[in-house]
Formats: sequence, structure tokens, C-alpha cells
Amino acid sequence: MIGIIDYGKGNLRSVENALKKLGIPCLISSDASVLNDCNKLILPGVGAFRDCMEEIQNRGLFEPVREMTEKGKPLLGICLGMQMLYEESEENGYTEGFGFLQGKIRLMQTDLPVPQIGWNDLEWQTDHPLKKILPEHACMYYVHSYCASDILDEECPAYSWYGEVKVPGLVQKGNVMGCQFHPEKSSDDGLKILKYFAEEFR
Repeated sequence: MIGIIDYGKGNLRSVENALKKLGIPCLISSDASVLNDCNKLILPGVGAFRDCMEEIQNRGLFEPVREMTEKGKPLLGICLGMQMLYEESEENGYTEGFGFLQGKIRLMQTDLPVPQIGWNDLEWQTDHPLKKILPEHACMYYVHSYCASDILDEECPAYSWYGEVKVPGLVQKGNVMGCQFHPEKSSDDGLKILKYFAEEFR
């Protein structure tokens, strides 16, 4: 059973629908005890970093999610949910994240339109099981204005270019994985990522 963390914001239903399409048992909950009984967790996200972190704190989810993850429960962060896996964000002022991954979330500095909205190729820079599952030129759907910076290369298996900005696309450290793109909106290749997380990721 995969628990989709409900903190009042985020693309909950689209993630749920994608998992159901794959035949993967899942539920949406803001109850820490219910989430604790799940085998894996997904942290979705849409909106502003500060607002989302405040909601997570206000609902008493921050410490339980951190403890579950630190004890080894697999966690997938999607879009803003991925950004919240990092140490901090500059969006709307300094805000601390979960700190599972090393790095900071900063506004993309580019002459191209921000937010980035659209499809972009994933490029691999480290070995990862998904490299064998996805096609050579897998294309993912992004919607974001901020991205991770000052990160460790070994924690970023794949990235995408947006103009001159190297956007960390797929990140991982141990039992924590993140997608800056929306796998639930990225056609069959995105569903392959969700299926991998559900069935193979440990």
C-alpha cells in the first residue's frame, strides 16, 4: 500500500489516478498513523514552498514523515514535493525543508519564460535502475519556477536542460527519491517511474 501524503495542497488525485491505472493499491491520508501503516509514501506538491511546509507542520506531519523516512520507509517527492526533500528554499523568504537531500531551492535564472511549462528530455549522469527501464530519450512534463541547486552530483541520476539551467530532474539518496517533473502527467514513461517506485524501489 502506498500512502499519498495529504497536507491540503498538491496533485493528490492525479497521482492517485495514475497509481490506480497501474493497479497499485494506494490511499490519500493526512493521518500519520495511517501513513505509518503504508509500505511507501508519496509527497506530491503544487504551490509555494513556504505555504506547503507550513501546512505540513500545522497538520503535525513533519516529524512523523521525517521519522518514517529516516527509519527506511521509501519516499517519493513529486515537483514541489521533491523540492521539500532539500534543506531549504528561498521562495517567499527562507524556509527549511525536510533536509533528506543536500541542496537549496532557488529561482531559475534564465531568459526563457518562468515558470517552465512543458516537456523536456531526461539526460543521465549516473547509473540508475530506471536508465534500463526508460527509453534513451525519455521526455517528462515539467511545471516549475524553482529548482534544486548546490546539490551533490551523486544524488542526481538525471537532469534536464532549460535554456542554460541544468535542472535536477530525478534525484535519489538511499530510500528517498524525487522527480522535479510530474511522472503522473508524463505519459507511459512517467507511469514506468511510478511503477518502478511501487514495485522495485527500496
